[in-house]
Amino acid sequence: MKIRQKLTLQFFMMASVIMLLFSLTVYIASADYRRDDFYQRLESRAFSTARLLIEVDEVDTDLLNKIEEDNPVSLPDEKIIIFNYKNEIVYSTDTRNVILYDDDLLTRIRTSGKIRTKSGRYELMGILFPEEYNRFVVLSAARDIYGFDKLKNLRTILLLLTGIFLVLFYPAGWLFAARSLSPISKVVDRVEKISISSLDLRVDEGNGKDELAHLAHTFNRMLERLETAFEVQKDFISNASHELRTPLTAIRGQLEVLLMKDRTEIEYREATNEVLGDISRLNRMLDRLLLMAHASSEGAREGFSEVRIDEILWQAREELIRHDRDYTVTIALDENITDIENLTIRGDEQLLISAVTNIMENGCKYSPDRAVRVFLSHDARNISVSITDNGPGIAEDEIERIFESFYRSKSTASVRGHGIGLSLAKKIIDIHNGTIKVSSRPGEGTSITLAFPAEKFNTGPVQN
Repeated sequence: MKIRQKLTLQFFMMASVIMLLFSLTVYIASADYRRDDFYQRLESRAFSTARLLIEVDEVDTDLLNKIEEDNPVSLPDEKIIIFNYKNEIVYSTDTRNVILYDDDLLTRIRTSGKIRTKSGRYELMGILFPEEYNRFVVLSAARDIYGFDKLKNLRTILLLLTGIFLVLFYPAGWLFAARSLSPISKVVDRVEKISISSLDLRVDEGNGKDELAHLAHTFNRMLERLETAFEVQKDFISNASHELRTPLTAIRGQLEVLLMKDRTEIEYREATNEVLGDISRLNRMLDRLLLMAHASSEGAREGFSEVRIDEILWQAREELIRHDRDYTVTIALDENITDIENLTIRGDEQLLISAVTNIMENGCKYSPDRAVRVFLSHDARNISVSITDNGPGIAEDEIERIFESFYRSKSTASVRGHGIGLSLAKKIIDIHNGTIKVSSRPGEGTSITLAFPAEKFNTGPVQN
């Protein structure tokens, strides 16, 4: 069964139950009101009749009968019986003895003072009417013909209206279900248009407040993650195929040339060393491509923990110098740094080391003295790392492009590289909610500043 049919049936059942309960409540309340109102009128008639007979000396039973015959407030088929303290009838309009009673009933009336009951088709009200020398019991009975007619008419109207509404509830539920499911239908129509080639499409989130808007928002976030995953996969495949082709072709060419004729041992060693160098560079490039894919994925933030930037800098320096001992990295700390807690951020240690190492290597590679200077400082909210080199500098129109994958500046085209390092560093800094700024002029070197939001800002002294 489809959701629309289920909603329609549920709406029909709930509305029907509510309508039936409403009609039943109205009918029961009306019946209770009729009964209470009629018994009050019986009680009033019993008091007024007893008062005339007992308290007014001029009125006897004959005169009272004449008065009651023409009384406009008499109830339909009214019967009134008055008993003295000996349970003897002193007045009665029940000439046919249709009212049934016994001594037990009269005793209960004298005990409780008032009793409501029925006698056949008559509703009976019994009251105690005390007098100075006597205790009278008055039975007042009548048939509420008009009240029951009104109640019957009400019952007919309620049944008719309930039947009409039950017929209307189903189409109303169908329309209600259609209107309620309309946003979902729009989501379904939109989702059907989304494919691998159109993951940039998004579902309309409506008013952004109700549950369907929350569902659409959640679905859009899932699409964003899928789009990111596909883009990472696409970029990785594209970058890998682009960059692997050149070194692999070079290695193949070197080996083919080597096999063309017999070589000396020295020539074999030289060729082998060149191939090993190409393989080493190929391995480093693959490592960077894998790191770039990891930095672009949604799960990159899951392994974050507290790390210290100063330790990241020293480890990056050690790794860089181990790779090339000709490089020189000088690290200086701001004199205002008095607490290591001020240097703590949340992040992935290996990714940060890779980012800083790439920037340091980039500076050393293009500097004539193969050296960079690193300065670590912090202010009220950020931890800053400035890495400065003595290289040829970067033209203003190229500064924004240096973070693009595989982009190589014209001034550095002669230096061997892959154009991955800075783009990888930019992705890593971004996932750590940091910023990266470049300040450079041609011929004056380049300064790259990293800024991270600090995790803690204590002002206590450094613990030795």
